[in-house]
Amino acid sequence: MEPERERIMTPEEARRDHREMLRYLAVNALYGLATGATVAGVLIWLNIGAVGTHIARSTSPILATAMVVVPFALLFGGAVAASSIALLPYRRKFKR
Repeated sequence: MEPERERIMTPEEARRDHREMLRYLAVNALYGLATGATVAGVLIWLNIGAVGTHIARSTSPILATAMVVVPFALLFGGAVAASSIALLPYRRKFKR
């Protein structure tokens, strides 16, 4: 049995492959951001932990809402981006 040889990519193929991987990562990060913002919105809407009440009684409800939504969105976006890096289909692409 002969060992499997790695296929060498041309520079144009490598550029195209990098663009595809970055697009894949960006799309997954955007899904994570949207999911995080949705979870924060549901947390506020259902008034879990009286978050909605605190925001409603705040002197600056927009700032208070942003201080809840932005960290959730960034946390979920980062988690989904990290998991998408771990699951990159790179090695499967060149299997024979």
